[in-house]
Amino acid sequence: MTEQTQYSAGAAYLHGEVVPIADARIPLLDTGFLRSDLTYDVVHVWKGCFFRLEEHLDRFERSVGRLRLKLPTDRDGLRQVLFDLVKRSGLRGAYVNMTLTRGVANAGQRDPRLFENRLYAYVVPFVWMVSPEDQDRGISLIVSSIQRIPTQSVDPTVKNFHWGDLVRGQYEAFDRAARTAVLVDANGNVTEGPGFNVFALVHGTLLTPEAGVLEGITRRTVLESAQQHDQPAQACAVPATVLMTAHEVFLTSTAGGVMPVISVDGRQIGDGRPGMVTRRLRELYWAAHDDASYATPVDYD
Repeated sequence: MTEQTQYSAGAAYLHGEVVPIADARIPLLDTGFLRSDLTYDVVHVWKGCFFRLEEHLDRFERSVGRLRLKLPTDRDGLRQVLFDLVKRSGLRGAYVNMTLTRGVANAGQRDPRLFENRLYAYVVPFVWMVSPEDQDRGISLIVSSIQRIPTQSVDPTVKNFHWGDLVRGQYEAFDRAARTAVLVDANGNVTEGPGFNVFALVHGTLLTPEAGVLEGITRRTVLESAQQHDQPAQACAVPATVLMTAHEVFLTSTAGGVMPVISVDGRQIGDGRPGMVTRRLRELYWAAHDDASYATPVDYD
């Protein structure tokens, strides 16, 4: 078996070594598993290039600092780990994860300052939250009755595994025959859904929540594209009721890009098809992957 065949389903970095994804294991007592005491980030590779890698590394490093974690390598070392994983896999379209946990405590130790933080990373084939075919048709969304974890408790700008509320919202969507759900805060304002940001086109202006959300890289790309093409857009408070009156609604995520929504709480959005602005921003998003200022090639040789 060649190395590329061995790693074609994915590769993982743990304890300083690279192994096939199927062989990747973390210790049962790692506090990342036991307590969700970690942060992570996900960057994707498209056509053999990382997309906006440095912005993802910036966000990861900020998250590490806010949780008082410490990376066991510098930025160049982390970047090299990610490149090595992609190179070994041979994947030209990939989903690349980097995770830093608090680590494993010594017996009886509960002081998090004394833990040895652990870096894990992996690469797998590109993950589609919503398939391209379903994106062409558009998907259904509900506004969940589940309230998002307050930002005073869990900082949503630090990518985390506190998904209890998001998973409850997802099941509520299934129970209501919808594809997915967005959660609101205590004031009834839209926040985010399981792994995505939300946009609504209202009276010609693109709106996206400014608080209570992860500041997504795809979200940033859409806002930049809108500005460059004279499409009014702003981050602001977005009451859930606004989604009902929106002319267009879409979701954004690394795992899928720009994903059109055609119904909210069973109510049709627009004419029941992905809207013109949404389609245009979706095209611009994927076109941006060919922009040399965003794309970092992987040397597969």
